[in-house]
Amino acid sequence: MNDIEEITNALIKFRNERDWEQFHNPKDLSVALNIEAGELLENFLWKSHNDADREKVKEELADVFAYSFLLAEKYGFDVKQIVLEKIQKNDKKYPVEKSKGTAKKYNEL
Repeated sequence: MNDIEEITNALIKFRNERDWEQFHNPKDLSVALNIEAGELLENFLWKSHNDADREKVKEELADVFAYSFLLAEKYGFDVKQIVLEKIQKNDKKYPVEKSKGTAKKYNEL
């Protein structure tokens, strides 16, 4: 079993022990993911990134990962595969010779 499977299985066990699967449809998992991402951002509001509370960032990031893994599981996505596929797509959109050192979007390169 790889790390992602171990995490996903632990999340499913936690969820199922509480009978929460009924609430974990793709729409609501996506909404929860967005809310947790907002809570992650809240740690940086009105301060330098260096001033954010690392423990709070860690907790909110864990929530973002948890909902992401549960959403991927709902659709039967292989997390490693979809992330690697996205990196390949981005590699084509952002070739090194055009994008190195710039934050411009691919359509502005």
